[in-house]
Order: sequence, then C-alpha cells, then structure tokens
Amino acid sequence: VRVMDSGGGSVQAGGSLRLTCTTSAYTLSGYCIGWFRQAPGKEREGVAAVYSDGSTSYADSVKGRFTLSQDYATHTLYLQMDSLKPQDTAMYYCAADLSLGTRTCMGLDWWQYDFNYWGQGTQVTVS
Repeated sequence: VRVMDSGGGSVQAGGSLRLTCTTSAYTLSGYCIGWFRQAPGKEREGVAAVYSDGSTSYADSVKGRFTLSQDYATHTLYLQMDSLKPQDTAMYYCAADLSLGTRTCMGLDWWQYDFNYWGQGTQVTVS
C-alpha cells in the first residue's frame, strides 16, 4: 500500500491549507486512513480519520475547523484546514491501515494504534 501526502506550507493565523493524501488503500476494503501530526518536542497525535464506510472522526482540537473529503476516483483524501492557529504547527502525516476495523478506526484512541503504511509527512507552519 502506497501513501503519499503533500500540501503543507506556511500561513498566517486564521488562514487555510489543504493537505492531500493519495493512497492505494482506496483500492482495498476495510481501510482506515488517518491524519496525524507531531510538533517538535511533543508526542504524535491523531487529527482526523476516515473508515471505508465513510465514517469520519476528528480530534476535539480541530472540530469545526478541519474537514475531511474524499475523491474516490483519484484515491485521494483531503484535509481542509481552516482558521489555522499557531498551535496547529506540526509535521502532518497520512497513514493507512487495513486491519483496524470500523470500531477501532472510529474510536477515541484510534491514533494510538499502529498504522502500517505511512506517508513521508508534510510541514504545516502557522505564524
């Protein structure tokens, strides 16, 4: 399974960015695709996830500001990030897994499970 993430950049607070994750996981069933982020000196945290049935979940810190959308034709998951804050600054990673199941993927601690397939990461800096 290939995962390619991109779309990061530098923006001012209140601005927007859209991250892109293209993954071959879309060609398989039972996928869980998540966006993670890790800021310097901090632990990695989950941002948002989508399961193959279309279910989505968001971290409380981004609810109402970040939105997932999918393009099944191009096997792409987008993370639209609006009203960005300096505390959103981090390296963002897209990851996919095929074994978690919907209950785990949509659970509160989905981001603590080991995802098997990762993108290289894309930097988001908000000043």
